[in-house]
Amino acid sequence: MSDANPDSTPASDDQPHGNWLAYAIFFSIVAAIALALISPHLAASLEIGGEVFLRMLKMIVVPLVLTSVMCGVLGMGDVRKLGRPGAAAIGFYLVTTILAVVVGLVVVNIVQPGVGTVDQAAVQAMNTEGQGSPKSKIVDALAQTTGLSKVEVGGVLEGLPQGESVQPNIGTIFKNLVLMLVTDNLFVSAAQTQLLPIIVFAIVFAGMLTTMHEDVSSITRLITQANKALMQFVMLLMNFAPLGIFCLVAARFGEAQAEGKFLEELSQIGWYFGTVVGGLAFHALITLPAIFYLVRRENPYRFILAMSKALLTAFSTASSSATLPVTLECAEEAGISKRSTEFVIPLGATINMDGTALYEAAAAIFIAQAVPGIDLGFWEQVIVAVTATLAAIGAAGIPEAGLVTMLIVLNAVGLPLEYMGLILSVDWLLDRFRTTVNVLGDSVGAAVVEKTLPDRPSPPGLAAGA
Repeated sequence: MSDANPDSTPASDDQPHGNWLAYAIFFSIVAAIALALISPHLAASLEIGGEVFLRMLKMIVVPLVLTSVMCGVLGMGDVRKLGRPGAAAIGFYLVTTILAVVVGLVVVNIVQPGVGTVDQAAVQAMNTEGQGSPKSKIVDALAQTTGLSKVEVGGVLEGLPQGESVQPNIGTIFKNLVLMLVTDNLFVSAAQTQLLPIIVFAIVFAGMLTTMHEDVSSITRLITQANKALMQFVMLLMNFAPLGIFCLVAARFGEAQAEGKFLEELSQIGWYFGTVVGGLAFHALITLPAIFYLVRRENPYRFILAMSKALLTAFSTASSSATLPVTLECAEEAGISKRSTEFVIPLGATINMDGTALYEAAAAIFIAQAVPGIDLGFWEQVIVAVTATLAAIGAAGIPEAGLVTMLIVLNAVGLPLEYMGLILSVDWLLDRFRTTVNVLGDSVGAAVVEKTLPDRPSPPGLAAGA
């Protein structure tokens, strides 16, 4: 039987991973957390094993994004057919990001985790009123909170503007996002895992190939075969996922437990932590499934279960990009068209940040509640919602986007930037939850956009290789 059909669900012999792998990853996470609580120093020593697995995942992200996006565009058969699914993908990401922000604002206003739950001595310790640029103030506060040197913190916040009168704002997002759409050196972008310019190049180049028909049949076959080989490599790599994820999770939780402050900090801002996780859970288990059901009329929770390997990997790595190979594999195993997964999911891993948007909105309101003398009214919260939405969408244009975009949201409503130190102690753990929600949003996006795809064509060059 021919395997030239790019839209078919992979056959069983292409799916070596059954439910056992999802269960193995889940139990490896549970075992890793248990080890971190019992013997934190031993758990922390496993960092190298986790780092090797994480690097192996990241190693194939760039070539996989390049070939999968090209295959997705080539699967349309004609670049002019890209308009409807492209608009659907962008529309889905925008709508779900707005809904995530609304959920975050509603939950944080109902629970009010910052009212009467935060040690005011800790709040006052972060007050750095006086002269200094926004960047210097936040560098000082973060250095004191995290224990890193000012040089190390400054390197993370390199994208922030300098100067007393220069404030980080939404213009910073737009400037970086526009510049990140194109690159002066594609190889440098690949080396730095800057996926947005790679995706733009892949869409334009593959779109051009669809207009050249049989003249480029060899190139289109090469792209398709390379993508298939890379996905086979992902399947091979996932056999080591339980061990790699065990080391990753054990090392990070062990490090936090060895410092001896994590549980203490969590107890102080536990209401904030629970509020954000509750909001993320609502968005992941109610909002996204509702959209999935309305569009596809299928059981959304069965789909979420099918995506469990990708979601557990996202929690373990705290990186949408590193999880991308697994997300593609799981989405195809869940029955989503390759034409949709190959185009939508890489784009979503770059610009779709539902969990990040929800977190930023909730964190800004929490800080306002915790700091005396600050009261954000309805219109200020509207500003928070708009800024968090735009910041999350434009996060791809800024290195270490979580920190920088959080500063932009705080600055939009005049909240002191240095008070971000209140939430840093649990940010690494919340990052894992919001990354999981981001990955689920990418997957649901592929399922939704699939319904907008044109009838399956015979892609130029692909039919020749059937």
